[in-house]
Amino acid sequence: MATCWQGLWAYRSYLLVLFLPIFLLPLPILIPTKEAYCGYVIILMALLWCTEALPLGVTALLPIILFPMMGIMDASEVCIRYLSDTNILLIGGLLVAIAVEHWNLHKRIALRVLLIIGVRPALLILGFMVVTAFLSMWISNTATTAMMVPIAHAVLEQLHSNPTSKDVEEGSDNPTFQLQEPSGQKEVTKLDDGQVPMTLPAPSGPRVHHNKEQLRFTQGMSLCVCYSASIGGIATLTGTLPNLVLQGQVNSLFPQNANEVNFVSWFGFGFPTSIILLLLAWLWLQIAFLGFNFRKNFGIGGEAQEQEQAAYRVIQTEHRLLGPMTFAEKAVTILFVALVLLWFTREPGFFLGWGSLAFPNAEGESMLSDGTVAIFISIIMFIVPSKIPGLTQDPENPGKLKAPPALLNWKMVNEKMPWNVVFLLGGGFALAKGSEHSGLSVWLGEQLTPLQNVPPPAIAFILCLVVATFTECTSNVATTTIFLPILASMARAICLHPLYVMLPCTLASSLAFMLPVATPPNAIVFSFGGLKVSDMARTGFLLNIIGVLVIMLAINSWGYPVFNLYAFPSWAHVDNTTAHCQPNFTMPQP
Repeated sequence: MATCWQGLWAYRSYLLVLFLPIFLLPLPILIPTKEAYCGYVIILMALLWCTEALPLGVTALLPIILFPMMGIMDASEVCIRYLSDTNILLIGGLLVAIAVEHWNLHKRIALRVLLIIGVRPALLILGFMVVTAFLSMWISNTATTAMMVPIAHAVLEQLHSNPTSKDVEEGSDNPTFQLQEPSGQKEVTKLDDGQVPMTLPAPSGPRVHHNKEQLRFTQGMSLCVCYSASIGGIATLTGTLPNLVLQGQVNSLFPQNANEVNFVSWFGFGFPTSIILLLLAWLWLQIAFLGFNFRKNFGIGGEAQEQEQAAYRVIQTEHRLLGPMTFAEKAVTILFVALVLLWFTREPGFFLGWGSLAFPNAEGESMLSDGTVAIFISIIMFIVPSKIPGLTQDPENPGKLKAPPALLNWKMVNEKMPWNVVFLLGGGFALAKGSEHSGLSVWLGEQLTPLQNVPPPAIAFILCLVVATFTECTSNVATTTIFLPILASMARAICLHPLYVMLPCTLASSLAFMLPVATPPNAIVFSFGGLKVSDMARTGFLLNIIGVLVIMLAINSWGYPVFNLYAFPSWAHVDNTTAHCQPNFTMPQP
């Protein structure tokens, strides 16, 4: 009997893929309508995403097969959703991130900031959180965590070492630093769609904890890295995939919206939210793992000076080993800064941007998008050489000249580009469009009209809690893909601004702080040891509550002017279900 159960468990993925579609067949058979057909596809994909019986990106391709076969949408119309403007923005952002990672610019930034902030316990945690959050605003949360965790553990080994040891006297570098470059990072970068990485970097030497206090500090340092990676991702539109899912869903479900969700508007909303949540997370981690002795936490009193100096020298040594900035690093820095400036000034909203000024359409709006800018900078990276052009000899063929490689090349992109997340994003957009074409969105809206009597803040708060719970056990991209079309239908049905519920739920999908399987950053940190599931769950539970409260503060304060949430928008009138909603319908004031 035990062997039978073991066999079923071993083949569970095959059995789920085979029997789930059959188990759900009564829905389209008993209710032969387009709404039921679309519901069948959504439920099937949601279950496959939750169980991960198929890779997430493969499951996202099912609408290409099922929607045309069920008469919901033409195949050509479905396929267009897989390479929308939002997908192009994702690809451009990933290309720039690959260049930043390849030329080690992110490591230089991290070490420089740590040298500035210092290594006193409370400041060390703050330093790692600030660096990790900043890097995850621009590059993959997974890659950021894979780089920062080994650095954190190397510094901790020096802090907790014997003051008379050679490492303390000389501040020697730690081999742990070398583990994230380059192969380990490449492996985990490909898993940024929410799957748990299978190959993770691990410290080379044994970790010896002298007492309970040092163990608690090590746990706090580990958790601060994975938590700040998730928190930093919500600050920018390209920081994490759920943000792009929201932009794509809004553009797909409400084609008349005037590019409401763009880089500038998201930054104005997400960045303050990220800063507040990061500071509160820092305070909570400090209290939970360092205690209430703030004098000791900030290193006042001169205790453990030798260990702190040794740890500081470790960071100095690693920074020195990077050498001076190379031409490639300088070029990538210039292009990266140019990308951010172009994003901010293309169509800022409070003054005429260069996009509207130089490339206006008939309505005077910018014909270019954030995706256009990202691809433009990415293509330049394929052109700019990584070294100052000159007459360089080819070492493999003496006597022949060789041009330096470009900042980006296709081999590098092919190795590091997570193409599965592009399909995952497109699959979500196809589902949203299928819900609209089949009439499922209208049906859902009709079922949710009783919620009109519930105060909007209460609706948003409950939905945030539901999404934050759901995202602990499934991919945050899958979570937003499933929930956002439903929330849009609900908002139209009760005459609520769609962004009032879609924005907070998108942010809540990044609050995966409780379980190691919730996000790849959590899994990476857990793999280093020193943590129990109960440690992460206990700390993450309160942080989830804090996160939801911060999101509610954001959407009910500065969210109103940033996204003009005061009235039901005219662009949300997409069918007859919103005929009773007036554009001047005033939202409850925060």
